[in-house]
Amino acid sequence: MPGRIEDYALIGDLQTAALVGRDGSIDWLCLPRFDSPSCFAALLGGDEHGHWRLAPASDGEAPFRSYVGDSLVLQTEWTTSTGSVRVIDFMPQRDRTPDVMRIVEGISGSVAMVGELRLRFDYARIIPWMRRTNHHRIAVAGPDAVWLRCDEKVHTYGRDFATYSEFTVHAGERIPFVLSWTPSFHSAGPRQDPEKSLQTTLEDWKDWASRCSSGVAEEHMPAVRRSLITLKALTYQPTGGIVAAATAGLPEQIGGARNWDYRFCWLRDSTMTLSALLTAGYRKEADAWYQWLLRAIAGDPADLQTMYGVGGERRLPEEIADWLPGYEGSHPVRFGNAAVDQLQLDVYGEVVDTLYLAHRHGITIERHVWSLLVKLLEFLEEHWSDPDEGLWEVRGPRRHFVHSKIMCWVAFDRAVKLAEETGMPGPVERWRELRDVIHGDVCARGVSKQRGILTQYYGGAALDAATLFAVKTGFLAPDDPRAIATVEAVQRELNHEGYILRYSTPSDDAATDAVDGLEGSEGAFLACSYWLCDALIAIGRVGEARALFDRLRGLANDLGLISEEWDPLAGRQLGNTPQAFTHVALVNTAFLLARAEAES
Repeated sequence: MPGRIEDYALIGDLQTAALVGRDGSIDWLCLPRFDSPSCFAALLGGDEHGHWRLAPASDGEAPFRSYVGDSLVLQTEWTTSTGSVRVIDFMPQRDRTPDVMRIVEGISGSVAMVGELRLRFDYARIIPWMRRTNHHRIAVAGPDAVWLRCDEKVHTYGRDFATYSEFTVHAGERIPFVLSWTPSFHSAGPRQDPEKSLQTTLEDWKDWASRCSSGVAEEHMPAVRRSLITLKALTYQPTGGIVAAATAGLPEQIGGARNWDYRFCWLRDSTMTLSALLTAGYRKEADAWYQWLLRAIAGDPADLQTMYGVGGERRLPEEIADWLPGYEGSHPVRFGNAAVDQLQLDVYGEVVDTLYLAHRHGITIERHVWSLLVKLLEFLEEHWSDPDEGLWEVRGPRRHFVHSKIMCWVAFDRAVKLAEETGMPGPVERWRELRDVIHGDVCARGVSKQRGILTQYYGGAALDAATLFAVKTGFLAPDDPRAIATVEAVQRELNHEGYILRYSTPSDDAATDAVDGLEGSEGAFLACSYWLCDALIAIGRVGEARALFDRLRGLANDLGLISEEWDPLAGRQLGNTPQAFTHVALVNTAFLLARAEAES
């Protein structure tokens, strides 16, 4: 069985990433890209679905692990009855091939070590053919080839379609392993020096982390810096695209069916991601993300999608992997994401808001980009009043979601401001009129007359944490009674043991219909809790925001990694991990809180 979600560490090379458990087992890895089929998928089943364990042969004390400084180099230390040992795991930024490197270092005494490499290509559907060559192993099946190189003092042998290793490491010894992927029709990639690669990797991360802005409270800097490192790790460097998470299929409810593939790039993340990168001082990464966005959305505005592949791919068909039992029996396991075909009107607002934010930070809006913006707004003028699937990608009927309408208002509001500030030509008066029409429509149909709060959708009574964007975007002034009432209602009624749910589900509230078209419930959605912090700051309740922010920081695992959701009853993380949306929200809230506290 895999460990708890919070038991996993992340290593990566800025093109893909692996999850390493406390037991020294790599239980998830897709090669050569984040969205490629996996070669290790024990995370979604068991050892038989692919993993690579490297650990002491005998039990000892629980291991201690940490990242080396501000890097993505993981070190795990075991103490046994015969000595202590450290395993250093990392993936150097690649020249040609992706490499997973593991260096076993003897600290004291001598420790007998064992390894088990069980490669399973194509999400555990294909067992490769393994052969030995010059003390190395090569596994081949279809388009994939994986090479395992190790020291000659390591005894390796095959059994039950796996490769085992046995050796003893003594104090002062360092024994390296290198796992490399190539297309099967290529020869082996150049041999890498693991020790040299380690030093280069550490220097690269140290240099990158040193550029982080210091504009947050001192006690918050470690969490902010680790979140930014994680965000960088989820970036596909060749294009600048940032995946929502490194994993697929991890459940929002243990044993439930809410198991999605998050290895893609969502437009809804765009403004918040750009804000985090720019505020933290990472202009190069922000520009790369911005350019990825412009390339992805180029084309007919009617074809705008909520998500794209890391290279901007549009076809991301969803399939059910019925051969995988799922994490702790949570199935079905899905690869690809059918939400790619949904209508989500909020993305138009998020795109235009991103362009406006870029402009405010000195990124020039070129004329061809402005022309695309004008066309996007022409489409939105005709369709803003349509129902859609909304921010949360519901799989129930389309509705008039209030958040979607607010973001349509944002699209026209930011377009007006861009035209005024840049002098770019456009039907500005028409945009102003549409902005006012949408505002009036939301206030008339999206506000409960009995309670004076924004509802999840027109005609409904349910709450939605996404309505906090009414305050975050300026749709309602912070002192507007409807804004304050909405913030208080979300804080009170979507509260799940101190953290915030996205919206009510039938198992949360028997009077609530299944707006998302799904059975079961889910944990507290951590980004929503950070949004509540932001809204509380906006309405002047900075102390409450600080208290919530400090509680949220405590939900990260021992390495500072956070997944999508939190189960406060079981005290464990839920959903795909590490989650960019959560880490971005943490960074933005930390800077916002620092400014608010400085002003007060």
